Amino acid sequence: MKCQIPYGSGALELVLPDEKVAGVLESSVAPSQGNEDELVLEAMANPYGGKSLKELAVGKKTCAIIISDHTRPVPSKHIIPFMLAELREGNPDIEITLLVATGFHRPTITDELRAKLGDEIVDSERIVIHDAFDADSNVKIGVLPSGADLVIDRVAVETDLLVSEGFIEPHFFAGFSGGRKSVLPGVCDAVTVMGNHCSKFIASPNARTGVLDGNPLHNDMVDAARQAKLAYIVNVVIDEEKRVVAAFAGDPFEAHKAGTEFLAGQCRVKAVPADIVITGNGGAPLDQNMYQAVKSMTAAEACANEGGVIIECAECIDGTGGEGFYRALKDCESAQALMDEILQVPQKETKPDQWEYQIQARILIHHPVIYVSCPQMRETIEEMKMMYAETLDEALEKAREIVGEDAKVTVIPNGISVIVAE
Repeated sequence: MKCQIPYGSGALELVLPDEKVAGVLESSVAPSQGNEDELVLEAMANPYGGKSLKELAVGKKTCAIIISDHTRPVPSKHIIPFMLAELREGNPDIEITLLVATGFHRPTITDELRAKLGDEIVDSERIVIHDAFDADSNVKIGVLPSGADLVIDRVAVETDLLVSEGFIEPHFFAGFSGGRKSVLPGVCDAVTVMGNHCSKFIASPNARTGVLDGNPLHNDMVDAARQAKLAYIVNVVIDEEKRVVAAFAGDPFEAHKAGTEFLAGQCRVKAVPADIVITGNGGAPLDQNMYQAVKSMTAAEACANEGGVIIECAECIDGTGGEGFYRALKDCESAQALMDEILQVPQKETKPDQWEYQIQARILIHHPVIYVSCPQMRETIEEMKMMYAETLDEALEKAREIVGEDAKVTVIPNGISVIVAE
């Protein structure tokens, strides 16, 4: 068997004897066949809920478009120009701000914006980078069902019309990305993000990939989007080459629901248990740091036998992705000790990155993890209670030393593209 694991801007090749392979789990989302622009325009011409962006712009003085940040491979060049054009068709005088939904991530830099949007938009449009840690730029507008304060970016609060772009993919604790996530965590203050991402919610059995019903994080996110008066979205589904294969526009909740139903039909796969599970985080930009790579590990977790080894292929060119994430795993006595500590943290005392290291700890309690990553990450990976391998072959050799030479292997080339079901 031969297959490729997306890695950075390229891929790692995996070659295994067929008798050693338990299964290969891949999304059935077909490569894009249509014109990406036409797919988006068709969706915008037939919006869920009936109202077009042009109609919504009438009589509005200002509009804020929430856009994705550098960690998301949203093909914004095929979305934002059409949103801008339709808004101005409905109201030539409308003042538009592009609000970058950084959530809890670092600020997006200008070069990253140019790569995402193109020079013309960056040079001509007003762009604001959301800052979750600047209390003066964020405003409290209510309280969420969880009891957390809803504090969001002032730009989103003070605009007459709030809309967003995004893409829909399986999400390891919110069920799916897209839709309501543009608001929470996208443009929320740190206090709101941490309240929503509390240990009790992350520990919920419904806070899993592909699950929306009964998911406490999702319920908060929907309420946040309603309170923020998010009026319209353009969300897309993308293939392995990050090209648009489907688009959904209109009412934020109807359009997002349609998109998640479409995607679930394409990417739900049956678990194939094994003692070694190999996965990757979809390549750049999604495997740029260890923080993001936890996502694909949860797909591997769903297939790994108790004590089975997870091999994570992620370039991590941007390091750990979070100081709190790094420190918690480096400084803890063990993954179990860290988990015991996390579960005692009250909602209002949730710490930055706690949700990410909670899920990483959950995985490490049951599975050794071997990272195939760039050489400069070796020491950091080992400090965080995981093993490092420079190549896939080296990682497999180490894994077999743990679980035996006869261990079968399940391969999930892109762990964030699938929903692994029992």
